[in-house]
Amino acid sequence: MGLTHSSTGHGAVDGGLAIDRKQPGDRVIALAGNPNVGKSTLFNTLTGLHQHTGNWPGKTVASATGYVRAGERGYHLVDIPGTYSLFASSEEEEVARDFLLFGGADAAVVVCDACTLERNLNLVLQVTEIAPHTVLCLNLVEEAAKKRIRISTEHLSAALGIPVIAVNARRKKSVLPLLALLETPPASPPVRVDYGEEIEEAVHRVEPYLSASLGASCPTRWLALRLLSPDASLAASTARHLACDPMEVPEIARAVEGARDMLAAKGLAGDALRDRIVERIMHLAHEVAAEAVTVPPPGTCNRDRAIDRILTGRITAYPVMLLLLAVVFWLTIVGANYPSAALSRLLFSLEPPLTNLFAHWHFPAWLTGLLVEGVFRTVAWVTSVMLPPMAIFFPLFTFLEDVGFLPRIAYNLDRPFCACHACGKQALTMCMGFGCNAAGVVGCRIIDSPRERLLAILTNAFVPCNGRFPTLITVLTVFFVGSAGGMFSSLTSALLLTAVIVLAVLMTLLATRLLSVTCLRGTPSGFTLELPPYRPPQLKQILVRSVLDRTLFVLGRAVAVAAPAGAVIWLLANVSPGGTSLLAWGAGALDPLGHLLGMDGVLLLAFLLALPANEILLPIALMAYTAGTSLMDYGAGGELRALLLSAGWSRETALCLVFFCLFHWPCSTTILTIHKETKSVRWTLLACALPTLFGMLFCLVTHGLFALFGA
Repeated sequence: MGLTHSSTGHGAVDGGLAIDRKQPGDRVIALAGNPNVGKSTLFNTLTGLHQHTGNWPGKTVASATGYVRAGERGYHLVDIPGTYSLFASSEEEEVARDFLLFGGADAAVVVCDACTLERNLNLVLQVTEIAPHTVLCLNLVEEAAKKRIRISTEHLSAALGIPVIAVNARRKKSVLPLLALLETPPASPPVRVDYGEEIEEAVHRVEPYLSASLGASCPTRWLALRLLSPDASLAASTARHLACDPMEVPEIARAVEGARDMLAAKGLAGDALRDRIVERIMHLAHEVAAEAVTVPPPGTCNRDRAIDRILTGRITAYPVMLLLLAVVFWLTIVGANYPSAALSRLLFSLEPPLTNLFAHWHFPAWLTGLLVEGVFRTVAWVTSVMLPPMAIFFPLFTFLEDVGFLPRIAYNLDRPFCACHACGKQALTMCMGFGCNAAGVVGCRIIDSPRERLLAILTNAFVPCNGRFPTLITVLTVFFVGSAGGMFSSLTSALLLTAVIVLAVLMTLLATRLLSVTCLRGTPSGFTLELPPYRPPQLKQILVRSVLDRTLFVLGRAVAVAAPAGAVIWLLANVSPGGTSLLAWGAGALDPLGHLLGMDGVLLLAFLLALPANEILLPIALMAYTAGTSLMDYGAGGELRALLLSAGWSRETALCLVFFCLFHWPCSTTILTIHKETKSVRWTLLACALPTLFGMLFCLVTHGLFALFGA
């Protein structure tokens, strides 16, 4: 949707489809296009940071609006959801259709991929029926040239009857001429699809009555065509935005029913009618493309296909995915070690000056301890632990996204998710969960089916987020890798972490399957996934998106939550009624359950106190073990291992901690996000209970096996 780091709050479209213009002469421009054609890139290039986001009225589909000035004219750009058709079968398609119909846009820009122009023209022809002032924007012309695809913009413009411009959506100088085309009204109507004698006669019977009743408030020819086949979503939209349902007007209703009967007598009713309409649109698109596009002979441009034989092949797909995952984790672990240690030393070195400053200001000792040893130390810990890995992981993740690999993951995982009666799009939301489970839950909006969307939301927390990685990496390295350093240690840690991630994915599939055969029964829906061409990564864009949109956003949210959590932890560790701190008392109360799960009460209490931020799990535990009064830095691996062994840890304890860290309730931010998306306390509680039950089961089995075999 073309969002940037400044895309926060609710946009202008939240209260309705109409856009509030800053000045009377401003124009509203709708940006339409298929997914993965560069529409959002064009939107970002034109608007920069002058953007607002929210949800479309009554929908969970994200909206994005932006503003740009060119000379004395201002343009409100509305990035409508990417869609392949205006025959609304999903919320995204319904939103795109409704805004073009009722949003009051002065013009529409349809962004097309020059490499797949014929397929894109299907949408162009549908948009021109609604918005006569339409401009076709050809993107990725350089990629098309590399594939020896030649497009004549002159022939294309003449065939469609609309302006056509070729651009590089990433370069502002290339896209600015587009705005000039929006100033020139069309000299003649665009090309009109001929739907055949029978359908055209039916449209002719209905259109005059629509024109008499609705006037110019809606494209009557398009509406007449759509009324020939009952469409509940269109009826609801017209009733909502036009203040009346056309089918409730007696003259219109009689004309429509008569036209439907005529078409039914000729075998054109229901799916047959829709198929005929789609067939005519595709036929015209083919004719236009044949006139304006020159393609190379088959087999001459097979770079993408050759790569896809490896990345999506039946035999090679999963090994390659696992290898890339391991490489990403290895680079993250290796790259984050030294920056994390340096950042930790820097931040913790500020403690003495802060303490002296508060003493100079005559702060009481308890307040100084609360602010420095509680709030500041917690924030310093979360920052030093989270920032370096995120600064590496997110750019790598964005790199894979930018070159076109992530859609291949969804393609590869579509079959196992369908076997679980879910949707392949869940693979994409699951990948988002590796960065942040809350972001993964929000990302579930891309799934059309409410049942399948709920499946994805309830199981997103099964994959570890960025906040759990530090604990997983540390425990795996300290107890299962050994004291060997360098390449071997980091590589072994990456492989173990990859194995843990594979387990998380398998349990996600299992939980999805269990839900789909119990409380969320249903048949999996199909979805169209277009594999985008492989494109060279835009390093500048990758850095901006990964650092500003993801790293700093997630870090800021974690810090905002960790600061008050640090204050609470400090109070629990320092308030000692009867000589025993509240922290020690809570750990003792949870000890029986902890031992049953192969851990102890300290770890269970740490999990509870780490609800706001998973990053502070280990420091809380170390504070309790050492009877300290503040959050501790666990230092080098050898020192940490010795400390944990003295606290009664074993490999069983470490393994159970890994399992419970992997599968337990989500963080507070994710819980709130789940409730916001589902609007249900029941589903929110289930989303918390389900991974926790899996984690407890793994711990019980592990504890039993160690007890049985004496390992």
